[in-house]
Amino acid sequence: MNIPTYYQEHILPIVPDALTDYLNDNGFFSAPASTKYHGNYEGGLYNHSRIVTETLVELTKNNKLEWQNPRSPYIVGMFHDLCKIDSYRKNGDKWEYNTDAPLNGHGDKSVILLSQHIVLTDEEIMCIRYHMGAFTDEKEWNYYSRAVENYPNVLWTHTADMIASKLFKT
Repeated sequence: MNIPTYYQEHILPIVPDALTDYLNDNGFFSAPASTKYHGNYEGGLYNHSRIVTETLVELTKNNKLEWQNPRSPYIVGMFHDLCKIDSYRKNGDKWEYNTDAPLNGHGDKSVILLSQHIVLTDEEIMCIRYHMGAFTDEKEWNYYSRAVENYPNVLWTHTADMIASKLFKT
């Protein structure tokens, strides 16, 4: 098992071994984050997730954000895109969308997959579920707004994701 150093140092101590085994067995550390946008390369999903985590931890420190659980910026940042673990497959030298994945969705799928391994706080659920911010389907905007009102770290999570994907282009 080839687990990246950042994960070993910051994530491994706060998650069950079974989650790390699941991630490794299902390609989390080698999968792309997309087929044509940020992280569209082997290992892009982990790299993007690491940058989001580092950014969210830094935003937490610099803005004195309060979380229901101190582990939350690490859990939310690292696993906000867990939904992509089986979303893409290699076809020759290109990645393509996997139409055979058994579960679709984005934030909700990430919450479902992660909930099989750890108990999430309500805040973690909302941050992961609505990390896409206004890029969420327009029918969800009222729910997203309520999530931000109840859990301001939802907005900070979206901000960390945008910084990673748009500024760092991970």
